[in-house]
Amino acid sequence: MPITLDTPDKLEYNFHPVRSGIFNFKVRSPKDAHLALTSGPAESDPMIEVFIGGWENSKSVIRRNRTKPDVAETPTPGILSAGEFRGFWIRWTDGIITVGREGEVAAFLIWENPQPFAINFVGVCTAWGASGSWIIEDDSPYGGRPAQHGAGGPACWVPSGGGSVPPQAVAGGQDGDTLYVARARHEGALIPGKFVPSHGVTYVAWGGGEHAKSEYEVLCGCSTMWVPVQGDAIPPQAQPAGETEGGEPLFVGRVNHDGAVTIGKVQPSHGTCYISYGGQELAFQSYEVLLITS
Repeated sequence: MPITLDTPDKLEYNFHPVRSGIFNFKVRSPKDAHLALTSGPAESDPMIEVFIGGWENSKSVIRRNRTKPDVAETPTPGILSAGEFRGFWIRWTDGIITVGREGEVAAFLIWENPQPFAINFVGVCTAWGASGSWIIEDDSPYGGRPAQHGAGGPACWVPSGGGSVPPQAVAGGQDGDTLYVARARHEGALIPGKFVPSHGVTYVAWGGGEHAKSEYEVLCGCSTMWVPVQGDAIPPQAQPAGETEGGEPLFVGRVNHDGAVTIGKVQPSHGTCYISYGGQELAFQSYEVLLITS
């Protein structure tokens, strides 16, 4: 269900968790709709702010760490309305921040952060003589929405880093160490892979290689089962856990290889489970696919 809220004329952000790399929203305000992208649910550096309809609804900007000069700016006269909701989106991937209007593919604001950080929350507020009403969409199916609800509570992808194992993390493999089901962003894709706590990273397979990612998400809070699969025969109850850079859904798979049970990505159009192992991306047509049962 969408989240609805009203914001007063007050520079005080109302924060919401996000994990999908996209934030879709509608806002009704005469001017100055402000958004903050942060790692935690409070104002703290590093922080990226997006001001839509600032300067009396004449321009929009991106600001870093609450300091001037603004890092991106564009004229947007009349972009907001006090009488109707206007829809927008903000996306972030590999440090590139883009802001656009609902229904438009092209962004009207773009900035590449030279020092990317994990964005786990987006705050919203109105100020400078404006109050507003907001409709915030739930996260994308590939982001922080519950993967499935069951008796054990909602399963979800939990942002993590530094090798810490989140509560109720889902174990899925073994290689001298318990491996956990995880995913990470790489080259515009969201890729399922293996979280190795002793290494402090998640490994994903892409482009023939094994890539270590220090920022990742771990699947938590659900019961699972693994179903043997051949080729592209993905069970209909399997849930996507990521997507390629071209938008094809990816699933969680695993294989037995070289004495280890290794978690990787299943790409249905290839009929293949790809794992990262020994610095390489290895392909298997016989594998197991993950199902969330509760």
